[in-house]
Amino acid sequence: MQRVSPPSFRTLEEMMVATAVAVRPPERLSVSSAAAKYRYLDNPGSYVGPWRNEKTPYLVEPMDEMTSMQFTGLAFAGPARTGKSDMFFNWLTHSARCDPADMMFVAMTQTVARDWSIGDLDKAKRHTKAIGEAMVPGRQNDNVHDKRFKSGMRLLIKWPVITELSGKTLPRVWFADYDRMEDDIAKEGPPFDLGRKRTQTYKRFGMTVAESSPGREVTDPKHIPNTPHEAPPTTGILALYNRGDRRRYYSRCLSCRVATEFDFQHFNYPDSSDFMEAAEMVTLRCPHCGFDHEPSMKTELFEHLKNSRWIKDGMHWDDNGSIIGKPMRTDIASFWLKGPPAAFQTWESIVYNYLIANREYEMTGDEGALKKTTNTDQGHPYTPKAIQSNRLPDELKNRAENWGGSKDEPVVPEGVRFLQYTIDVQAGSRSAFVVHVYGIGVGGDIWHVDMFKIRKSERLDASGERELIDPAAYEEDWRVLIPQVILKTYPLADGSGRRMAMKMGGCDLGGADGVTANAYNFWRYLRDGPPKDSPERKDWIEGLEKRFQLVKGEPSKSAPRVRLGYPDSQRKDRHAGSRGDVPVLFINSNSVKDMVASMLGRSDAPAGLVTKFGQVHYPHWAENWLYTQLTSEFRTDKGWEKPGKKRNEAFDLLYYCVAIAIHAPIRLEQMDWQKPPAWADEWDKNELVFGEHDQPPFQKPKTKKFDLAALAQRLA
Repeated sequence: MQRVSPPSFRTLEEMMVATAVAVRPPERLSVSSAAAKYRYLDNPGSYVGPWRNEKTPYLVEPMDEMTSMQFTGLAFAGPARTGKSDMFFNWLTHSARCDPADMMFVAMTQTVARDWSIGDLDKAKRHTKAIGEAMVPGRQNDNVHDKRFKSGMRLLIKWPVITELSGKTLPRVWFADYDRMEDDIAKEGPPFDLGRKRTQTYKRFGMTVAESSPGREVTDPKHIPNTPHEAPPTTGILALYNRGDRRRYYSRCLSCRVATEFDFQHFNYPDSSDFMEAAEMVTLRCPHCGFDHEPSMKTELFEHLKNSRWIKDGMHWDDNGSIIGKPMRTDIASFWLKGPPAAFQTWESIVYNYLIANREYEMTGDEGALKKTTNTDQGHPYTPKAIQSNRLPDELKNRAENWGGSKDEPVVPEGVRFLQYTIDVQAGSRSAFVVHVYGIGVGGDIWHVDMFKIRKSERLDASGERELIDPAAYEEDWRVLIPQVILKTYPLADGSGRRMAMKMGGCDLGGADGVTANAYNFWRYLRDGPPKDSPERKDWIEGLEKRFQLVKGEPSKSAPRVRLGYPDSQRKDRHAGSRGDVPVLFINSNSVKDMVASMLGRSDAPAGLVTKFGQVHYPHWAENWLYTQLTSEFRTDKGWEKPGKKRNEAFDLLYYCVAIAIHAPIRLEQMDWQKPPAWADEWDKNELVFGEHDQPPFQKPKTKKFDLAALAQRLA
């Protein structure tokens, strides 16, 4: 047990003063008010004088929440030079003068903790009398890692190791520069969570605070935020921010008065090879009215309460000045400040640092400087170039169209000439057939018509319920594809009651053990049907193998875009997969995915293209997962790659669709749209379109029963 030495006094007067401090009633001030009253700064060349809340108005609300009974945690993310680290000294000033309670300051490392103690803290003690005069003198009571105060409170200066973040009980903990700490301390959890355990005994009187500029990389650049203020998926300070009520700093444009969270993207500067000149001409442009705020307007633009407010996620600052809406319920107050409002850095420096860093990356490929300016100047987490692609999910989502229908009742939109399907086979715990249906029209435009999964087999369990599908184990489970996919038809969007049948489609050949062999056997079933003496023979439809194509990707760069092959395993027994009799469409995955990526990037592809594919269209009812999966892969020198375990079925199914359309019998690139085949003609002449009372194409005609009695009556 650590021995604490009693305070030493030189005179009786010193002892009486110290005793008076210990029993003095608390002064009822907020943290920001205490800072304005007692805090003094001495930074020659920058600022010398009392703390002024109006200099950093965005810090007032975070500081005052530190003593809130509503929250037990606080996270503040923001760029460098915002004054965020000074919030601790203001909290310490408030604690020492107004509301004594034990505190722990946690620095990045032991060395940093020591340097901070003998540097920044000693300086604050000298210049802010509310801190210095409240401390107990003497080496035993005022050492590098332990400070005692006359009120009885202690300040511990520590670092993030398990021995310092366990075994202590105290009400106030501060983590400085949180993103430069480890995510997991001795495999027992993040520093912030360990710190909150130290304050848990004090319940609503406890408070754990973390501050940092974002320093962790974005793990998923394709993530679509679920709420307007949600931060990208990452660890560290922004992960803590996402746990909280997610406050962002909004300011009203000085022209149109619309409240906006101004960010780096709103900087407007000329495209000049002279980066210094470009930075000196920067303005902050309002995204609503286009008004350019000059750097001289910065103070007026970001003045707290009058022109700027912290707005919680789920709330809105309306034109009447009222903040309305329903905030998230959480016990963490969280704040994320971007670069433009930062008090101690200029707009010119933010832009200049970015331009220099970007040029360095373009010349050397080194992302270090670009990451630093993104984190510390702009206040954003950095997305490594290696996991970026040319587009984000919301770019595609913004192009969604309403051509009628719904998720449960999809329709064929105007412009579609024929339908294709593609199938991905999932085995194991996620066993299912994943099916996407596409419409293809003039110029190679592609519409997402339908998306669904088949999870139930025709097999029945002991209770008569349908079993879950298992494409790897049961060959007969594949036959559900005939009525539910191959012969499926869709209503036209014109309301005529007519429907369109499938032209053809394809299915991925890969997958778990058993999938490939069953896929080959299913194709043979489509070609040959069940045995001639089987009762199932009467329901078999001849020729459906021409409308079902097995496909397989080839990553080799030298492979042709598509080629039809007949794999031969040299096995002739009934368990053989390929015996050289089943056609497989082999696809150069890199080449065709490049085509698909180009299509995804088009938003205004001209109609009537003969030798190139057009653009991709998305229904208004499509869910976020479609856009995420379509952009889950990124292009590298090695080809298309998928980070981590992200789902990419939608991207695969789309490139299968394009590959099938390239090859025979469709040959879309050679299609003469002035004289198309009957299955690709306009709806009124299209052989795949049929009326509600007509026989659907490709399906077996219904045979009429021969009534001998009726015949005899007619002959009589």
